[in-house]
Order: sequence, then structure tokens, then C-alpha cells
Amino acid sequence: MKIGGGTLFGRLAFTFLVVCAIGFGAAVGLLFVYTGDLPEIHALEDYRPNVVTELYADDGQSIGTFALQRRILLAYQQIPKLLRDAILTTEDQHFEEHWGVDFPRVLEAGWHDVRHRGMKQGASTLTMQLAGGLFLNRSDRSLRRKIEETILAIQVERHYTKEQIFTMYANQIYLGAGNYGFEAASQYYFNRPVGQLTLSQAATLAAIIRGPIYNPIIHPERALARRNLVISLMARDGKATQAQAAAATKEPLGLHLTSPRNDLAPYFVEETRQYLEHTYGTAAVHEQGLRVYTTLNVAMQRAANLAVRDGLHAYDRRHGWRGNLPNILAENPGTLDSYQNDEWRGSIQKGDYVTGLVTSVEPTFATIKIGAIRAMLTPADFVWTGRKSPRQLLKVGDLVVVQITEVAGNTARVQLEQEPAAQAALVAIDNPTGEIKAMVGGYDFAESKFNRATQAVRQTGSSFKVYVYATALEQGASPFDTIVDQPVTFRSGGKDYSPKNYDEKFEGRITLRRALADSRNVPAVRLLDKVGVQNVIDVTRRFGVASPLPPYLPLALGAADLTLMEHTSAFTVFPDDGIHIEPHTIRRVMSYDGVVLEEPKPQVTDVIPPDVARTMVAMLEEVVQFGTGVRAKELGRPSAGKTGTTNDFTDAWYIGFTPQLTAGVWVGNDDRRVSLGKKETGARAALPIWLEFSQRAMQGIPAEDFPNVVPLEKQVGGKQILVDTPDTAPPADAAEQGLTETGAPVRSRPPEKPLQKVSAPAPSDGAPAASPQ
Repeated sequence: MKIGGGTLFGRLAFTFLVVCAIGFGAAVGLLFVYTGDLPEIHALEDYRPNVVTELYADDGQSIGTFALQRRILLAYQQIPKLLRDAILTTEDQHFEEHWGVDFPRVLEAGWHDVRHRGMKQGASTLTMQLAGGLFLNRSDRSLRRKIEETILAIQVERHYTKEQIFTMYANQIYLGAGNYGFEAASQYYFNRPVGQLTLSQAATLAAIIRGPIYNPIIHPERALARRNLVISLMARDGKATQAQAAAATKEPLGLHLTSPRNDLAPYFVEETRQYLEHTYGTAAVHEQGLRVYTTLNVAMQRAANLAVRDGLHAYDRRHGWRGNLPNILAENPGTLDSYQNDEWRGSIQKGDYVTGLVTSVEPTFATIKIGAIRAMLTPADFVWTGRKSPRQLLKVGDLVVVQITEVAGNTARVQLEQEPAAQAALVAIDNPTGEIKAMVGGYDFAESKFNRATQAVRQTGSSFKVYVYATALEQGASPFDTIVDQPVTFRSGGKDYSPKNYDEKFEGRITLRRALADSRNVPAVRLLDKVGVQNVIDVTRRFGVASPLPPYLPLALGAADLTLMEHTSAFTVFPDDGIHIEPHTIRRVMSYDGVVLEEPKPQVTDVIPPDVARTMVAMLEEVVQFGTGVRAKELGRPSAGKTGTTNDFTDAWYIGFTPQLTAGVWVGNDDRRVSLGKKETGARAALPIWLEFSQRAMQGIPAEDFPNVVPLEKQVGGKQILVDTPDTAPPADAAEQGLTETGAPVRSRPPEKPLQKVSAPAPSDGAPAASPQ
């Protein structure tokens, strides 16, 4: 027995050793299998998470972002203790003690799962969550993935400090709505940095970690319950007092959503994005966190946004109520109380145009819902429609456009509007630098990404005449030279071309200064024929105009299709004393680490002699003082400009400038076959937009005279009178033969006496216009 007993013990010992060896071998084998494909943890030393590319205005304000993952990196010192406590209390209470795996918590979770016969409770530490999120597929819940996550967590703990691990976790974790990391989430949900979070807000962010079912936007009730649990755990662990916890628990979620929608200057931001992607690549723009310092001026951009919308709505009111409003109840009955609109997420300010929901319609008023705001619409608020009762216009469930005229708390006064049928664009350029200060490419970027400031090519009408007159001055003409405003027919390509004036009247022999100020068509065509079509084309090219220019006489009346950007930029040559500075949107581009990648220097080109530029400024000042742009006098400071209107009123232009700023406005329909309507000239449709923009944009900027420019009435004329030549012209396209400019004034002035060839005082152009065009 003893021998036998000894033999039995030996056998048991041998069997135990064999089992241990097999277990150890199996463990080594599993470790070898699972670690064979795992990434090197040392890669974290060079790891750079995707970060947001930020765009800044000329004063440093943020105006836009680009990102596949919205992430704003934090250093450990920037993470407040309140937020760290909220995270650790709910996600990893023993973070400071464990080495990657919290074995007591693993055993507790395992026993809980056995009791409930399923995986009901997790035991992942922050380090395991970080490792799994960085290197593994989080949707995979297999045993293999759990083992790999554990091995990676242990390796991470061996190579990095707790502060480094927590910082990487705080910047990496996904917190819903496209936000990665706590700083981006804090700004999105509460419109404040993490350093300003309250106990309630910190607990809300910590609650989201568990998954999308606790998203406070989609599941507010679950998020509230989870937040309160986090607060109670913090009180239990002494991270908050009972009084603080009780007060925080009673608070609502208090979301103040701030979505990075690039709403201020969406067309400008999109233009910049396209340039950056072309220059640096898509990955760099959306992942590497460039810092882009742009030329945009926030105040001017806001002025441009409002001016374009005001101008288009004013145009639309002139053409009456169209009706046919969308109604949410037509397809979704019962959604009146639950309906929400994206426009309601931001703050509602006086002057805004927003979508409202009609919730009731009575004989004398209608109730409009705008998010949490309620407004009462009375007959005084829709006089322009010609209707007397809301029931003639609206029904419950209609979505209407309204302008906020007053707002106080949750109530507002509004005026009924409608979405404009036409479109408009505006560009503003700083004269001394060529910097683009404001850009609007259409009424609503969300509805149409097409940028009518840079992509649309439209006929320019009489605004093109400036290149004809500049060519004449360069060839030695004077504003006091005269030209005949009488019927004329040019033979071209076997067909007759007879330009006509807008008022269908003729004024006989008049000076060039008056012909330009009154935008007379016949003199402009005669002048183009005199100086030569190709010469005008060559001069226009020097102005920076790259679009095709047809070599025909109707070119004088705007038969060329230009973009608003190149046309406006060309006008800066006049206040810039004859030079052209290339327009640009970027001052500097830097990497996330502060390395300067680009600091562009705009190209500067000599275009016309300074004396020619100054004379053109003086002549274009008279367009404002006495001619088609007379309404621009309301600006109350020196300015010059030119109107433009095309056949059938399809395009309306006004490009004007002060010594500091040049701005161009175009109004029209995207379908160029659709007219804006009778008498919708550049002076009526486009100039008011320019005027409103300039009044707002120039606030705080001292008024200045144009330097070195002598008003024409103080100059002395006496150059050679232009002698009319036989009516000849190069072949013209038959489709352009009938093009006429429609931006001239509706009034006429007494005919001027022709100047003599000897020196004499400049003649007066008569009284100011009675009504602008």
C-alpha cells in the first residue's frame, strides 16, 4: 500500500504537472496566436488623431471647420477635475491602481453574468476601451477580441503614464453627433469649453460614454436618468457633496446645441475648401487640423448676408404673393406638435428670415411657431400681399418664411415673406490688398451650393462700358470730348445692327462724361467702333478678365459673359490708381503644429496709367452724382460705380466702390431665359443691395475722398472732339444684333452744347436725376 500509495501520489503529481504543462503551453500558444497580429504599441508615440481644420476671419474669429471626425485636442492640464471624476467614477473607479485590467471588477462582472446567464455587465477599463477603440473593431464582442483588448491594455500601461493614457482617452472617445473627445462634445452640447462645465453637464458627457442609447438629443429621458446615476455615484465616492448632487439632479439637461455648420459665410468657406483640397489634398484638410487664416471680415459678411436677403425679399414683394406653400399635414397628419426645423436650433435674432409653422388661423390673425418662439401674424404684417385676412393666405400646417421684426423671450413680431424666386450674389474686395472681405453666392447655401459669385457667367449689360471708356481715355480722349447720340446702323456680316437707347430717345452731340453717366447705348457703340473692338478686348484682359469676349460691337453693351468675381475685381483697378491686385481669400495656412505652409503674395499688375484711372474714377463718380447710380448718393460718402442691365431684364448689376472697398452685386434667375420683370434694372434690383451692404460694412470707417482725383466740374476740357466715322463694324453674331442696355435713366437732361477745340471751362451736366435707374 505504501508503495502503491506512493505510486498513486506520483501518478497524481505527474498528471498535475502534465495538465499544468498543457495549460501553460496552451496559454503560450494562445498568447502567440493573439499577439501575432496585434499592432505595436510603440506606434502610439507617433499617433495623431484626426483633428478639425479651423478657418479664421481677419480678426481671428472662427468662421468654419472641416473634419471627418470633429475633435479638438486637450492637454491633461486642460481637463478639469470635475470631468475626470465623473468619467472615472462611472467608467473605471480603480484606474489609478490597476495595470490595465481591473481583476476584482472582472470577477464581479463574471459572477453577475453567470447569475443572469448572459453578458450583462462589462469590465473594460479606460485603458482597454482606449486600446480597443484605437486598434480593434469595437462592434466585435467575441472572446478573441476581449483577449486581444486585454493584452493591448497591459502593453499600453507598460509604456505610458496614467496621465498620457487618460489624455488619449479623453481625446479619442466618441460622444455622438460626430464629436470625438470631450472638448468637441462640450462645445457642441453646451456651447462651452470643458473648463466651464457644471457638475450636471460633466455628468451628462460622462453618461454618453456608454453608447448612443444615452445621446441626450435622441434619448433625453435615458440620458437624464444616466446622468443622475453618474451624479449619485460621484456623491457616494465623495467626488461631490450630497447638496451639490441634489441640486445637480434637479437641473434639466440644459442643452445648448452649437453645430459647426459654417453658417456665416458658407460660399466663402466652400470656395476655400476647394482650394485647400486642391493644394494640400483631401486627407490633410479633413484629418490633419490645418489652421487657415482667411481674409473674410465678419461684420462685412453679416452685412452682405442681410443685404442680399433684404434685397431679394424686396424684389419678391414687388411681384406679389405666389402661395402654394408646403404643408406638413398633407403627408404626415398629427405632426403639428412634434415638428422641428433645423433653422430653429440656432439663436433667432431681429432681422432674421426663418421658416415658421402655422399652428392656427383665425379671421384676424394666425399663430406661427418658430421653435420655442410664438408669433402672431396680423393683417398689418402682410399688407404687401393685397390680402386682408390670414385665411386668404394660410392654413394650419403651412411652412412660411417670416422676417423677425422684434423678439423678446419666447414671443416675436414677424412679417410674412416668401422664398424669393430670383437669386443674387455679392462680392466685396479690399482695394489696397485685394483681400475678399465678403462673399454671398446665393440666397440659401443649403438649397443650392452653386456659387453665383464665382461660377455663374452672365451678361454684364452697361457695366461693361467702363472698359470701352478706359480704352478711349488711354488713347488720348477726354471726358469733355463729344460724341453723337443719334440713330445709327452698322453693317455687319451682311446684316444691319442698330443699337438703341433705353428711353428710345436721342440727345444729339453730348460729352463722354455725360454719355457714361446716363449710360447712353448709341454713344458707347460708336465709341467702341472708334477705338477698336480688339483694343478694348486687350485692355479688358489687362484688367484681369479671363472669360471669352466676343469681338463684336454689341460687346460695348455687355454682350460678354463674366463672373461677378472677375468683374468686381477688375473695377478695383480704378480706385487702385491703375493697378490690379489679384483677389484672394487666404492670408496664411499653418499646420496643426504651427508650421507655416503658405503665406501667399497676390500678383500685382499694371493695367492703365494712373491719370486714366483717376479720370475714370471722376467719371464714375458722376454716375452716382447725376446718372443711373444716383441712389448710391444715400451712402453719404464719396463713391463711384456703374449700373448694368441686359436685354429683357434678365440680369441686373451694380458695381460700386469707395476709396477703401469695391463691391459688386448681381441679381437674376438661374434660368437666364427668365426675366426679372419689367423695369427691374441694375439701379432698381442690384443697387439697393449694394447700398444696404455698404452702409453697414462702412460703419466705423472714416469717409475719405478719392486721393488725387479732381472732380470733372473742376477740370478744364479742350481735347480733340471725336469725329464720327462711317458706320462700319466687324462681323457680329446675329443673335447679339438686337442686344440693348436697359440701365439708363427714365428722365432726360437738356442737350449739351458741343465743346470747342480750344481750352474752356467744363460744361455742367445739368440737374441731378429725378428718379434713379
